Amino acid sequence: MFDSRLDPQQHRDALKALATEKFDVLVLGGGITGVGAALDAASRGLRVALVEPHDLASGTSSRSSKLIHGGLRYLEQYDFRLVREALQEREALITSLAPHLVKPVAFLYPLHEKLKDRTYVGAGLALYDVLRGFQRALPWHKHLSQKNVAQVAPSLRQDIVTGAIKYFDAQVDDARYTMMVARTAARHGAVIATGVSCESLIKEGKRVVGAVVRNMETGELIHVSAGVTVMCAGVWSDELHERFGLKAGYEVRMSKGAHIVLPGSTIKSDVGIILKTPVSVLFVIPWDDKWIVGTTDTEYKGDRNEPLANRDDIDYILAQANRVLEPQLKVEDIIGVYAGLRPLVSRKADASTTKLSREHTVDRPAPGFVSIAGGKYTTYRVMAEDVIDLACKELKKEVRQSATDRLPIVGADGYNALVQQVTLISAEMHLSETTVTHLLNRYGSLISEVLELISTDSSLSKPLSADLPYLRAEIHYAVSHEGARSVEDVVARRTRMAFEAKENGSALLEEIAEIIAPLLDWSRKERAESVHQYQLILERERAEAARLLEQASVVNS
Repeated sequence: MFDSRLDPQQHRDALKALATEKFDVLVLGGGITGVGAALDAASRGLRVALVEPHDLASGTSSRSSKLIHGGLRYLEQYDFRLVREALQEREALITSLAPHLVKPVAFLYPLHEKLKDRTYVGAGLALYDVLRGFQRALPWHKHLSQKNVAQVAPSLRQDIVTGAIKYFDAQVDDARYTMMVARTAARHGAVIATGVSCESLIKEGKRVVGAVVRNMETGELIHVSAGVTVMCAGVWSDELHERFGLKAGYEVRMSKGAHIVLPGSTIKSDVGIILKTPVSVLFVIPWDDKWIVGTTDTEYKGDRNEPLANRDDIDYILAQANRVLEPQLKVEDIIGVYAGLRPLVSRKADASTTKLSREHTVDRPAPGFVSIAGGKYTTYRVMAEDVIDLACKELKKEVRQSATDRLPIVGADGYNALVQQVTLISAEMHLSETTVTHLLNRYGSLISEVLELISTDSSLSKPLSADLPYLRAEIHYAVSHEGARSVEDVVARRTRMAFEAKENGSALLEEIAEIIAPLLDWSRKERAESVHQYQLILERERAEAARLLEQASVVNS
């Protein structure tokens, strides 16, 4: 009955539905919590709409460390409930809910004082394993000798590293996962509308009965009727509460998490590395043929829309990584930088962001209106269930309980069988096995839709660039099935060329625009404008990067 496809026609239909239909639930926000809430509500049989002023995952949900994990640091804070909850979610994602998108990743925890560290850290990782419960998709932690460490991670300094403990977590392309949850919500009947901003709430007395939203492309105002409005706005929560004239039971503090991206050749290791720092932890994360290193945890009070890493962030990351790495990492090695903002729930204006809880809070500041903030990417499903549970109390109807703990994300069904058929698919489609595996790990069983495009137009089977794994078909598919509506959407979120490609993918912009322009019915002027808008973003980011390099030259001279 419903289709998971997010294409230009679906977008037009969504705008029409917003104006003409009455919804049980209206979700504000297209980050991971918002799309999770839309899926939770739709899968309970409710009529759901979601509006997002920009693109899906355009905020925090595309700028994380790309990890699905319990959070070792929270063990030291004795937050066992949060760790256990996150680890159980991790197991479900790897095994049944999204095995095509969430993959195991191994880490080394380097040891310095042989007896003390091995006892203390070993006990912590043993507890980490125990808290997983009985479902154990990943191996138990393992102690490695100094000799083993030298073989597995030659870049770890042998003069200070006496051994290590190897353990497993998982990683994910955060922006892609968010989009796939949105597609799953659409598959279950949710109306997904990006490029739509909530301007104000509609009230009958004190009760919120909907919202006035604006089509950001045309400026048109649309009155949306809903039994309950659910706000999942992350770091924009305080701003929207104020706009709507609502007094929330919490405030959101912003913590900036900066990351750097390095070529694979800069660090010699077969696995990731986690380091304890004075204020948090630092991850050295394998990302295909590159490394992502981060993150910071500093209070942020700047522009929510474009958080940028500064010199202090870069110095901190390099300094902490260089405590154990040889050769030393340099600013000149960096090929990409990005920063995201964590929405941390706080009731104390002077609380340090490093000590604020990663747990979430749900609130009902007005009849017919509920909100949620805080939490971790890993526990988005639990967060969504909690906020929809509260929202359902506003509806005068019987509503089923959440079923998302048993509801696979689109592409999961049949994925494990398709993995066994890589050679067959490769021969049939005249694609390398590496390419087929790449496609399976991005689309799962939806690979058939990508392959159908290639069967129709063989030119789409060509790689977009010799340095990247993406096919031209994937650029087409980003618009025809995944809701991309601009060059930026494709470069920054449907693919990760924004930090993977040379010069942030700038050399590929015209070709990308050429592929997607016919699908979006762009004129020549609209096509050029989409390219230009992304180039402006790159110019701002490059100006900041140049400033960092200039500062590095001064320091090193």
